[in-house]
Amino acid sequence: MLDLVIKDGLVIDGTGIERREADVGVRDGRIVAIGNVTESARETIAADGRVVSPGFIDVHTHYDAQVFWDHSLSPSSYHGVTTVVAGNCGFSIAPLSGKKVDSEYLLHMLARVEGMPVESLEQGVPWDWTSFGDYLSRLDGKLGLNAAFMVGHSALRRTVMGARATGEKATEADIAAMQQLLRASLREGGLGFSSTISPTHNDAEGRPVPSRYATDEELIALATVVGEFPGTTLEFLPAVTQFGAEQMERMTRLSVAAQRPLNWNLIVPNAANPDLLKLQLGAGDHAAKHGGRVVGLAIAGPITTRLNLTTVFVLDALPGWDGIARLSLDERMKALRDPAVRERLDRMANSEAAGVFRGLARWETYTIVEVFEPSNKPLEGLTVAKIAEIQGKKPFDALLDLCLSENLKTSFAPPAFGGDDATYRLRAETWQDWRTVIGGSDAGAHLDMIDTFAFSSQVLGPAVRERQLLSLEKAVHLLTQAPAELIGFTDRGTIKVGNWADIVVFDPDRIGCGPLHTKFDLPGGAGRLYADAVGVGHVIVNGKEVVRDNRLTGVESGRVLRSGRDTYTVSLTGNQTRH
Repeated sequence: MLDLVIKDGLVIDGTGIERREADVGVRDGRIVAIGNVTESARETIAADGRVVSPGFIDVHTHYDAQVFWDHSLSPSSYHGVTTVVAGNCGFSIAPLSGKKVDSEYLLHMLARVEGMPVESLEQGVPWDWTSFGDYLSRLDGKLGLNAAFMVGHSALRRTVMGARATGEKATEADIAAMQQLLRASLREGGLGFSSTISPTHNDAEGRPVPSRYATDEELIALATVVGEFPGTTLEFLPAVTQFGAEQMERMTRLSVAAQRPLNWNLIVPNAANPDLLKLQLGAGDHAAKHGGRVVGLAIAGPITTRLNLTTVFVLDALPGWDGIARLSLDERMKALRDPAVRERLDRMANSEAAGVFRGLARWETYTIVEVFEPSNKPLEGLTVAKIAEIQGKKPFDALLDLCLSENLKTSFAPPAFGGDDATYRLRAETWQDWRTVIGGSDAGAHLDMIDTFAFSSQVLGPAVRERQLLSLEKAVHLLTQAPAELIGFTDRGTIKVGNWADIVVFDPDRIGCGPLHTKFDLPGGAGRLYADAVGVGHVIVNGKEVVRDNRLTGVESGRVLRSGRDTYTVSLTGNQTRH
């Protein structure tokens, strides 16, 4: 007898071939039959002509902390994601030294750089392991989705070097100790090595995160260790605002040293700047020419960014603003009421020193997207310019006064870009390029700021259903088999007899996202941006249904995916004609 049969669906198997009418039979967590399945089953799902596809794979998340308070890894689970990769950008929360000062450093670093509320990290995460294997063991049998975890550079550096990790060059002994710690972490199941040198990544004190102090020699030494273990991979965040030959060469050297693919974050196609896209895609060509493999993660939809003065994230990249970000909420509010502080912040944000971030200081262009005091409700949807005009204030003062009236909770957004037809076409072309994989969702991070956690619904809804920029079969392939083959997940990413039964059943005529809103459901009562999935009927992980019609079933059938056991070593040549 089968455990589960999905009847009368349109199977899109993830390979890109045309859909076909078929049933899917599941036993012991794996797919055992595809076609006209007549064997009886303990449970039947009537697909009734809806699409039956592999579960979607998200290769760039930051669910490392959320796994402790939300085993379902929502909202990803609701949007049909069945497998995630966490620990990206060097920001894993294992290994730990066992010293409270070091775990507290990483906690507050995450709060600053990845927009996770401090109270949630304090109340929702135990922080009582040391080894990477110990961390993973806490999650075995307690996940709704499959999850693999990268070993983060900043955690390695802090564990080995302590406070010296921030500000100092590693000695030969330090590097050797980091290599040994990375070896142990990979042996215990870490998926690979991740790091960042992005100038936007700063710790709670406004200083560069530990990995940004690493030399190329340190990076290469750690990448070399990755090559010692089967089924491993690399992830990296370069200095995207300074992208060029130096960044390409660094990523290529890392890939060659490890003999593993390297995926990097983030490609944001923009029809107004096609030359940048061409340059970024060229990283894949450069790597291929020199014996490596470098794959850029391409964003799934238009960039809609919410900012606020509670976290000050992004704005803290402006000169002089890092000091404001370090203040407590009460101290920050007091400072922002001071006319002299306001004048200084505005002047420095508009100075030449702001460089590429100077555009953030165009206060009048921001739109108020969500308020939390009933009296401010009429201001939702208005630009700061309009509010300033109504109130007879300067735009910067109008924005700050509104935020202060709501204890800095107010959400405001710069002008959205990327929703035009030309950029949508360019985005769809980019997804199908062999030098990219759809990614960069950052799910689990920037909880009050972005909606990219819904990347699969953003592709299948606006791009496929509404604009018909690529076939549904092609889109499903790009969300399933393509990322599975980049990482090397064994027996996942396609609907095939013998594969693990990670399956999503969705309505192709309805698939999409519900309205974006703030949901206050984090430990400590903190809020996060949230959007319901539309048209996703069933999400099945390892043969068991975890989501049914936007509700959790209570089943936790996900697995911690360990390198070598659940992954295979991916070829550096890749599949340059996969699309």
